[in-house]
Amino acid sequence: MKLFYHGHSVVKIETNGYTLLIDPFITGNELTDLVVEEQQPDYILLTHGHNDHVGDTVAIAKQSGAKVIAPNELAIYLGQQGLDTHGMNIGGSYTFDFGKLTYTKAFHSSSYTTEDGEIVYTGMPAGMIIEAEGKTVYHAGDTSLFSDMKLIGELYSIDVAFLPIGDNFTMGPEHAAIATSWIKPRIVVPVHYDTFPPIRQNPETFKERVEESDVRILNVGQSIEL
Repeated sequence: MKLFYHGHSVVKIETNGYTLLIDPFITGNELTDLVVEEQQPDYILLTHGHNDHVGDTVAIAKQSGAKVIAPNELAIYLGQQGLDTHGMNIGGSYTFDFGKLTYTKAFHSSSYTTEDGEIVYTGMPAGMIIEAEGKTVYHAGDTSLFSDMKLIGELYSIDVAFLPIGDNFTMGPEHAAIATSWIKPRIVVPVHYDTFPPIRQNPETFKERVEESDVRILNVGQSIEL
């Protein structure tokens, strides 16, 4: 399994011969190294409906034929755009060709703003657990610190966790460090920071507060191989 960080919350995973693209916010994301027209994932995985996470899902799914996995209301909305979707909800698991996916809680909001300014409700925000090749990856999505992260740490032996540290819209470095102590991942990668002025952060502040996990501050395009 190989995991790539592409700025903001964009993560690409190569596992079992499949490519997964999580929250593909490319257009308008000055931090990413990805080009929309070059993306050919097999699956697109979405944590919630905000535009900086849904991103270029429609364009990428239409050009690649990728199946889009998302919280159910968001999946329904994207299905109405002509995409092949699979809706899920918090606490639910499903085994796909690439492995097993489980949606977890995330404390945030979730809506999509159309080009006409309409705000579409897109269900509950979520995090996700991906189990494949004997490895377990947790992408927390956008979230505050919440006590059930302790339960996630008890239920799963997490190899890599992607946690937001940007503050303002999500938890900041201090709370993300507490989350890390509860989740107990072998490796933790800070995400969702520096993209916009309100979420400017020094990831070293997060790293200094983490005691047990291996903090990997990845530059855009860098990867971890498990």
